[in-house]
Amino acid sequence: MTEPAADPTPAPGHAAIIGFGLMGCDIAAIFLAGGWRVTAVEPDRAAWPARLDRVSASIAQLGGQPARVEALDLVASLADVGFGDADVVVEAVPERLDLKRAVFAELDRLVPPAVPIASNASGFRITDITEGCATRERMANLHFFLPAHLVPGVEVVQGEYTDRAACDRLAEIMAGLGRKVIRVARDVPGFLANRIQHALMREAFAVIDSGLASAEDVDNAVRYAFGFRYLAAGPIMQKELAGLETQLAAARTIYPSLATNAEPSPTLARLVEEGKLGPKTGQGFWTWTEESAAKERARYERALLAAAKVLREEG
Repeated sequence: MTEPAADPTPAPGHAAIIGFGLMGCDIAAIFLAGGWRVTAVEPDRAAWPARLDRVSASIAQLGGQPARVEALDLVASLADVGFGDADVVVEAVPERLDLKRAVFAELDRLVPPAVPIASNASGFRITDITEGCATRERMANLHFFLPAHLVPGVEVVQGEYTDRAACDRLAEIMAGLGRKVIRVARDVPGFLANRIQHALMREAFAVIDSGLASAEDVDNAVRYAFGFRYLAAGPIMQKELAGLETQLAAARTIYPSLATNAEPSPTLARLVEEGKLGPKTGQGFWTWTEESAAKERARYERALLAAAKVLREEG
């Protein structure tokens, strides 16, 4: 699909962010670093200081002035937002369909009709989230990837009832904020990037389930072998550069033995059942302390910043 021409420096406006966890904070940082004013909804007032610290740190990582956090207005409810001068609304509440539907039902009533409303849902279709909304033609999915301020890509997904003009406007706003817009023409579970990512994850967990390799070796195979090339070229371009005939031959040999299970990995299900969720519980495939988790997250973010610098330098 041809991406619409976008003004690279649109006039800053007013963004309303509904939900202010990690994702909401980093989405707010993107807008603030781009000169926008932001109103964010966070019902838990006790969480406000930590959230503001997160936003300031994220703005700094984007190369902006942490003082831009002063253009952020935190409120406790949708009724406190004042949507009259909003230019865009982004929902980033927890990934529960009932909660998102309730929020969109309110936004349908409160937000002026011309303002695009987007959901950052990572799996739920915007068509399902907006069921029953009277103005669902201006509602689309705007899917960021955690950490949202460091990962440049953002998917703009057109729902079954979404007007293309709403997606065009969201794409224009995101391009103006320096994001790499990925247009998705149909509203399918997982959109585009997560469908590709989960195909990889199904095989990665199948490898562990079968005893072919450890979690560490799986990660090393991706980071230091084929995945290392993806910063330089996406999978289709990389195969084109290598010669499509080699991909065809490899596919005929390998595809018949790839995982095709419709249910998640037994190893993954067991770990979750045992409460071994990763750093948040201290155990997953690896054992975690607060210190080791903080160190690994810092290393991860440094690597993302370095990768973003490479992409910026190539334009």
